[in-house]
Order: sequence, then structure tokens, then C-alpha cells
Amino acid sequence: MNRAQFLRLMLGGLAGAALARPWQAALAAAEYDFWFTRLKYDSGDWDVDQRMPANLITSLIDYTNLRVDPKEHVLALADPKMLTAPFCYLAGHKLVEFNPDERRNFERYVRNGGFVFVDDCNHDIDGLFARSFESQMASIFGRKAMKKLPKNHPLYRSFFVFDGPPATGFELNGWGDDLVHEYLQGIEIDGRLGVLYSNKDYGCEWDYDWRNKRFLAEDNTKFAVNIVMYALTA
Repeated sequence: MNRAQFLRLMLGGLAGAALARPWQAALAAAEYDFWFTRLKYDSGDWDVDQRMPANLITSLIDYTNLRVDPKEHVLALADPKMLTAPFCYLAGHKLVEFNPDERRNFERYVRNGGFVFVDDCNHDIDGLFARSFESQMASIFGRKAMKKLPKNHPLYRSFFVFDGPPATGFELNGWGDDLVHEYLQGIEIDGRLGVLYSNKDYGCEWDYDWRNKRFLAEDNTKFAVNIVMYALTA
């Protein structure tokens, strides 16, 4: 997808909407088409996979014509500035228990067209992060809001083509539940994915020295490109 095609997609989406999403208005006035925002929260260890954002940013520069901010942005979930981010990343190993400001901003962001990629660094479907995060989502969006993504979901065709979620080398390393997770989960608002939730530990999978990338048989960050492009164009 070139920049002209991307802008046409964006403008077409805006034309069909009664109100622009808050982050789209910020994007229209920004120097960049994309910037990576990591969310920090009070209850857990949010500062994980520190090299991952740089690898994701590099892939967007390599594969697309987007104007990408080369720096990672870190914002508190409780900070209203996060409401204007085009894409947010939230991860950790420990407890997720939002305080009132964090809960309010998370819900407002998602319901108003934002996109949060949430990655369980425990890669464990019954671990502390998984149980506590899923409980938070049920309390905010309802017990049945979180659903499995089918393998024909547009996320898997938003840039590169995948036949479902790529597996990672961290799913069966003995730390988590010793299961290959055959699906991702998400929460849709008005037919659009607003929360993408992974127990596959993609953050660790993409957290390597960028110079090692050339030794990969297949670039595993291509799926990260799909996630970002879905967030920007869906």
C-alpha cells in the first residue's frame, strides 16, 4: 500500500463517519502518519520488551510508505493525551487492575474508535495477567464482549496475507500453559476491532537486536505491520 492509497482509505473512512475519531483529527494535523504509543499503568509491569517498538517501527518503514515517527511514545493510561494516539500497546506479566482514571480513558478510547494491542507476556491463558486483564475487560465492556477472532478476520489480510495468527517461539517454552494458542481474541465496537488481545507473547517474539533480523527465514514482524495497518485503516 502506498501513501496515496493509504490517504484515500483514511479519507474514505472519515467521509462515511458522522464524527472523526479523536486520533484521526490528531493524525491530520501531525507530522507523521503513525507513532507507537506504549501505555503505562499503575498496577503492573508495563515496561517490557523494550526493543520491540523499534523493530515494529523499522518494519513499517521497510514495508510501507507511511511517515513513521522513529521514537516510541510512552504515556500513562490515565493521561488524556493517550486519547489522540493512533495505536496503543499495553503489555506485562503481572496484575492488571485499572484505577478509575485508567478505566475511564481505556473505555473512552476504545469506544471512540481507538485501537489497543494487548499482549500477555506470560503467554499463559490462565496466568495472572490473563485472568486480571480479562476481568477488567468484562467489567468495562461486558462478559461476552471478548471473542475469538476467526481465521478469515480482515486483520489477517490488512497488508500481508496470513491464514490465522502466526505462532511464536515462546508459547511452548515451559513458562506458560504449554499450549499453542490457536486464536487471538478481541473486542469489537460497531463492527471494528478496538482491542486485540494476545496470549502468544508477540512482544518477546519481536524483542531482538534489529541486526539479527536478516538471519530470520521469514520476518516475524510482518504480522506487526498487519496489526498497525488494520488499526489505521479499519
